[in-house]
Amino acid sequence: MTPRSSKAVESLKGGNMRHLHWFRNDLRLNDNPALASHAAAESLLCLYLMPNPRPWCNLNGIGKQRDRFLRESLIELKAALNKRGQDLLVLEGSPELVIPHIVERFAITEISVSREPGFYESQTIEFLEERLSIPVVTHRGNSLFAEDELPMPLEDLPGVFSPFRRKVEKKLFVRKPIDEVERLPPTPAAQFDAIPKATEKPPMALPLPGGRQAGLRRLKQFVYDEERITEYKLTRNCLDGLDGSSTLSPWLANGNLSVREVAHTIFDFEQQRVANESTYWLFFELLWREFFHWRAHVDGQSMFQLSGATGKPRRSSFEPRAFARWCAGDTNYPIVNALMRQLVATGWMSNRGRQIAASCLINELDGDWRFGAAFFEKHLIDYDVGSNYGNWQYIAGVGSDPRGGRHFNLEKQTADHDPEGLFIEKWGGNRPAQPDYITDAADWPIDNEKV
Repeated sequence: MTPRSSKAVESLKGGNMRHLHWFRNDLRLNDNPALASHAAAESLLCLYLMPNPRPWCNLNGIGKQRDRFLRESLIELKAALNKRGQDLLVLEGSPELVIPHIVERFAITEISVSREPGFYESQTIEFLEERLSIPVVTHRGNSLFAEDELPMPLEDLPGVFSPFRRKVEKKLFVRKPIDEVERLPPTPAAQFDAIPKATEKPPMALPLPGGRQAGLRRLKQFVYDEERITEYKLTRNCLDGLDGSSTLSPWLANGNLSVREVAHTIFDFEQQRVANESTYWLFFELLWREFFHWRAHVDGQSMFQLSGATGKPRRSSFEPRAFARWCAGDTNYPIVNALMRQLVATGWMSNRGRQIAASCLINELDGDWRFGAAFFEKHLIDYDVGSNYGNWQYIAGVGSDPRGGRHFNLEKQTADHDPEGLFIEKWGGNRPAQPDYITDAADWPIDNEKV
């Protein structure tokens, strides 16, 4: 948590403590320091702004499954707040415009928000701090460690994962999550509309409903009920179904689950039942998430540039029809087709699947990696800026990989992960071969100098 400003102290002395909590990717009541900070307020307005990604790579809005998962999460959060005499105001629009209006309308004296990685997320907070005459207090976000707990200053954060992991594992321990908020100040007198339900349903092929309760059920099922965590290192690259991957990332990305909560579930299981290489590997993946989280803070706007965080020159082309076919799962590569169709239908793709699809766009189609990252941002129900753009840079060789990128052999990946072709058949990956086209750079909708 950042220190209280003099404006915050003045608001405490003068009474009239009308607070605003701006929910972002912290859609829960437990382990939420920002929400818990309002205990002494006279009133509290809980606000959520629907994501409205800036137009990027000619891709606008969010996919149907991502929208569905988010709405389910918000409806459940609203119900949990109602039980505590609170409510949730859900609006659309940019925070730079909406929040100043809300502050004026409800005479808000202090805003709290959880810290999020990402250049534009940080810019928004800086804008509000400058624009408003009230304190905007930023608290620790959904990370394993707070910034002041890291074993190095943020500016000295390693550029690659392994040194970061070694330093963190040697010097740090994950603090236990704080208790769930049981009591909250009353909400201001206002009309709070119901949150419209999504028209989309969770896909039968991969039912991942939004909300904290679904996340807790999945965590318990994967770790304790079926003990699949004990074989996770062997099964984590499975392309489909719930038997291999933990699929916990959607609930972590939206903040239904606290990452510290998941970490301590792993630790408790290891103490109570068994600890092996696979149980550690699930925590290992949380460390990767943590690394990308903090790299997003450091890398800033470079996350969205062709040369990435490394600044390495990278050649690529853009052929709009080839990109469109990649998005639609209509390429010459059956495994990639199946993966892309799975993504659009379910909002989810395994980590290995994402690596395969990304490698295809970058290496086989000579595409700009940022277009692929933007398409994933639109559709993934577990989208978070650090993991998404960090992993795409990893494959493109302009991020956290000293080996200079990854080029996956699609035939080998098919033989390794879908030897009988069941995944390809299930998701309609066998498409007729497409002709080659001439690159049309005039349709390239990115200005590299103005990202």
